[in-house]
Parts: sequence; structure tokens; C-alpha cells
Amino acid sequence: MDLVLAYYPNLLLIFCRMTGFFITAPVFSTRNNVPPPFRIGISVFAALLVFFASGTERAIPIDQEYAYYIIRESLIGVLLGFIAYLFFTVVQIAGSFIDMQMGFGIANVIDPMTGAQSPVFGSFKYMIAMLLFLTLDGHHYLLLGIMDSYQVIPLDNTFFAAVAAGPPVELLTRSVSTAFTLSFQMAAPIVATMFLVDVALGILAKTAPQFNVFVVGMPLKILVGLGVMLLLIPGFAFLFQNLFATMFENMNEMMRALRTA
Repeated sequence: MDLVLAYYPNLLLIFCRMTGFFITAPVFSTRNNVPPPFRIGISVFAALLVFFASGTERAIPIDQEYAYYIIRESLIGVLLGFIAYLFFTVVQIAGSFIDMQMGFGIANVIDPMTGAQSPVFGSFKYMIAMLLFLTLDGHHYLLLGIMDSYQVIPLDNTFFAAVAAGPPVELLTRSVSTAFTLSFQMAAPIVATMFLVDVALGILAKTAPQFNVFVVGMPLKILVGLGVMLLLIPGFAFLFQNLFATMFENMNEMMRALRTA
């Protein structure tokens, strides 16, 4: 207790970074699966573990700059969690593209992560991605990553100087671009198939005008889209493993970009 009281400001700063991470990181930020009291509890226990491991190297006094430290540590946690969350939105964006092509765009469901409406196939792919992520112990790697961040970004870091220098902003922009690219690649097989179906329906409408393409086309696109989806499901494991690897790689790059000189 004497150690905790002596370094109590350090513990509060560690808690701020942990809280910022757990309110944005995937799995832990899911509203329905992880209630806010549990997220706060996880943040407290993780902060205590980090505090006793590496939080007593230098005591940080509570002075006029302490509010600045709180904002800085909270932003670091939010930024690292957002990088991880960004790559989970890939499946939602890909699902939106697929739904628009298959005609499911008018039927949305509630996303358990954000509580907002999301596309049907986006939610389907998100559930598969979440199950694979938990199966591969991805949540353990997230915890390990935020705890090890203090080896690269200690409490006496230069976060705002690093952001002003430019590399973290450039990396964040590149991560957003990578997420959109991956979503396009993930949706490409079904989008290309739906394009070919539209071409076939257009040819049918010209050669046999007696067919009502608007009546025949929608069920046909749904059946073809579901058939292609069934063929693609076995490859989801490999696809999502590459997605998770890219996510952790970008998190590591962000930590290196924020490294204290």
C-alpha cells in the first residue's frame, strides 16, 4: 500500500490509457457482450498489473501539468484501440458492398459493437471474424499489446511531439486506406459475380423482352450471391488471419511511431 500511495499518480495515468483502449478496442468495446462495469473492471486490473510491473520507475507529481498527462495517456489508449477497431470495420464495409449488389441493403440488423444498424452480410462476417479472433486468442494478444506498450511508450513520453512530427498521422491515414482496400478485396468476388449476373439479365432483357427482369432478377441475384458465399466460407479462416496479422502489424507500427526518443 505504501508503494501504491507513493506512485498513485502513475497508477491513475496507467488507468487512463487502459480505459481509453478498452472503450475502443474490438471485443472489449462491444456494448451487448461487455457491459461498461466489466470494461472498467478489466481496465482497473490491467492497470494494476502494469503498475506493479513497470509503473514505479519514476514518480510523476500531481501539479499543473497533470491534466495534460491525463489527456495524453487517454489519447494514446484511444488511438491504439482505434487502430484495432478500424480493421474490424473492414467486414462491415465489405458487407455493405455485398448487400447493395444482392438487394439486402434495405434489410439491416443491429450491430452488437456499435449498437447501430449494419448490413446483413456485414453482421454475418463480423460474427465469423469475432469467433475466429477469439479462437486464435486475439483478445490475449490485444491485452499483451496494450500492456507492452509501456516498454515502447512510457509514462514520460512525447506523444504530442511525435504527432506533430507527422509519422503517426501518416500511419493512421495509411491504415484507413488499407482498411478500405481490404474491404474492396473481401467483397470483390461477390460484387464481380453480381456484375456478371446484371450483364446476363441485361442480355436476357434484350433478347427476350417478354421476361420481367425486375421480377426474375432479384431472386436470381440472391440465390447466386448465397451460392458464391457458401463457396467462399471455407476461405474465411485464411482471409481473417491475414486481416488480424495486418491489424497487429499496424498497432506495432503505431507504437514505434510514438516511441519516445
